[in-house]
Amino acid sequence: MTNPLAGLLKARQKEAARPALYARGMRLCGEYLAARGDRSAPHDAPLTRAVGVLAASLGTPSADPFDALLQVGERALEAGGEDGLSLALGVAETSTELRERSKKAWRLRGLALDGLGRDEEALECYGRCLALYQDGDTAEAVARRIGTLRRRRECLEEAATLLPGSGEVLREAAGRSTGGADGVFAAQVRARVAERGMGDPAVRRLLELYGTYRRLLERSALPDPLLGGSTPIGVGGLRALLAGRTVCVVSNAAEVAGSTLGAEIDGYDLVVRCDAFRIRAEGTGERTGLHAVSLRGDAPWEGPSWSRRAGIRLVFGDPAGTWRRAVRERLVAGAQDQVGDVSLRRPLNDPALLGEDHWGAGTGTAFTVLRLLDFLDVSPRLDLIGFDKPGRLRPAEAEWVMDRATHVDAGTMRIALR
Repeated sequence: MTNPLAGLLKARQKEAARPALYARGMRLCGEYLAARGDRSAPHDAPLTRAVGVLAASLGTPSADPFDALLQVGERALEAGGEDGLSLALGVAETSTELRERSKKAWRLRGLALDGLGRDEEALECYGRCLALYQDGDTAEAVARRIGTLRRRRECLEEAATLLPGSGEVLREAAGRSTGGADGVFAAQVRARVAERGMGDPAVRRLLELYGTYRRLLERSALPDPLLGGSTPIGVGGLRALLAGRTVCVVSNAAEVAGSTLGAEIDGYDLVVRCDAFRIRAEGTGERTGLHAVSLRGDAPWEGPSWSRRAGIRLVFGDPAGTWRRAVRERLVAGAQDQVGDVSLRRPLNDPALLGEDHWGAGTGTAFTVLRLLDFLDVSPRLDLIGFDKPGRLRPAEAEWVMDRATHVDAGTMRIALR
């Protein structure tokens, strides 16, 4: 017979444990900050602020400090280093004890373990997270990371079978940490090459496995390396595609979404949208011929996947390594027909294109793509829609546009450059 008081008792026991768990979280934060001491760097400031927010929430009876605790973990991940990752892991472990069904807490725990090279434990946490998320961009990113860790493990397992007498050493190193496994793997490959030479089939397979393993250490694997059949497009290809076609660049402003311009916008041959756009058919139209996005922040590859359907996707960013990683990790197979190649990643300051260095890294996406389209100069009509109000473009960008505008229509929020 079920005891009707058992559930109530368990709930009260959990509630009683909450203050102690939050106290543990604060103690971990204090230990981290005390250990940093005079070594604090500018990138520690966000974490310090997050700790302050957590402390304030703990002293406010009406506040729920759980989200503040997770923010501490996120900022600790960003701070990096073994001490930052260890703090993130401690916070994540506390968070999963507080709420066993928190998707964000299990993801944080997986990321911290992943960063520390504890792949097997990370896989378990990622699995818990994925079981709670089910779908969406986060679920896709977690599933991709699970696939990457499993492929790394498969590389190590196969390599161990090709290393008779020393394969167990590789397995033991992999069980301790990814970093340890990498060093042992490299040493074993070098020794086998010296012993048997490059002509040995097993040696060639070992080298292939090590190359794959190293690539998977640097970045997550794509589920579909061909991106659902999409093809790269360069400057020449984009110019040919635009030739003779009418183009409009649509603002993400609320006034456009709330308007009745949808049919007029969809009447252009090519509709250009920027960054995290939203669709409301009556106001914004439904078609997206070109989606332009700019990479921002220190780790732009960690942003949401670009899953909205577009004919062409142009990704603006610098340096090249960061751009490549973000493109590889955030593009979604089948979500675009063509992807801008490296020749289109920084059109404003690329000497091979415009070479206009004065615009700077903070130039808006809309202006960047507009300036590129204007430079190519093959569209008989090039319009901006929804950029007629102050603040939609930076002052220097707005000045450039108005100096070249051939017509401004306040009723349709349209600025014509042709």
